[in-house]
Amino acid sequence: MNVPQIRLTALAHGGGCGCKLAPSVLQQLLAGQPTANPYKQLLVGTETGDDAAVWEQDDGNCIIATTDFFMPMVDDPRDFGRIAATNAIADIYAMGGVPIMALAILGMPIDKISPEVVRVILEGGREVCTAAGIPVAGGHSIDCPEPVYGLAVVGTARAADIRRNSDAKSGDAIILTKPLGVGIYSAAIKKGALSPEGYADMIATTTLLNRVGTKLARMPAVHAMTDVTGFGVLGHGLEMARGASTSLVIEMEKLPLLPEAIRLAQAGCVTGASKRNWASYGSDVVLPAECSDWQRDLLTDPQTSGGLLIACASDQADEMVRGIIAEGYPFARVIGRMEIGAPKIRVVT
Repeated sequence: MNVPQIRLTALAHGGGCGCKLAPSVLQQLLAGQPTANPYKQLLVGTETGDDAAVWEQDDGNCIIATTDFFMPMVDDPRDFGRIAATNAIADIYAMGGVPIMALAILGMPIDKISPEVVRVILEGGREVCTAAGIPVAGGHSIDCPEPVYGLAVVGTARAADIRRNSDAKSGDAIILTKPLGVGIYSAAIKKGALSPEGYADMIATTTLLNRVGTKLARMPAVHAMTDVTGFGVLGHGLEMARGASTSLVIEMEKLPLLPEAIRLAQAGCVTGASKRNWASYGSDVVLPAECSDWQRDLLTDPQTSGGLLIACASDQADEMVRGIIAEGYPFARVIGRMEIGAPKIRVVT
């Protein structure tokens, strides 16, 4: 298909999950929400910042509902659609569910982007939904100053298979299934500093469905899950620590990274969201004294369609990692552990 060339990233002030509000801002917005839940069937709502809402039906089955959308982090319209769809569906997998259908969310500056380009964005999203085995059953579109695309996704799971981000236990091992550095790569794209090989690596990880989450949730040894997106590994790890009222120790040298992430971070390819993330963590994150700025930028880097962060029984962690790698996630690693202590993160080298 002959698609007109246009820099989608030039039409947006941010891109991917780097568009998310900073954790501290989101906390302020949700601070007035009532803590008591009057709906007994709402198993998961806004109380822990989980990945999706969960409603239990009378037969013990659950409906999982989520929505995710953002502005482009790449210029190729098909890749934009694929990344956005993969990212949205990930919330269902992170809760331990199976996606069953999606609705498209579309906002486009119709005076700047041709219908042909928009059609390719939608086709990219539909391609990923087909790979996940679900239809795009409808949606909603508006004329918007900046390009926005994503999905509302519905899934199902048994109540026993739901995995929240807040149920980690002291002594658990922490596994990450995808490499970090997506935000750094997206910043490099805007600077023209990302190699063709680097771009291919970024697309490969951001369009890899987190479907292994469904299988992991059925394992009793898996206690908690979430996906690492716009708040970075520190932000989503901190949500896990706070939810469990337990300390999280992250081993810096064990973090899986995209191949060019260190070089690009050292060259200053950092998103504004990374800085906002760091400012939001406050004193609840302790870095080693020798931690350099570029290492901190990797820890705070906003991931788009990032990996699953999994808390599991430590005696089964190594075998679990081998199984995850065999399922098609070659960067899966044990990156840390939960310890008794205040709900904070301590990064060690």
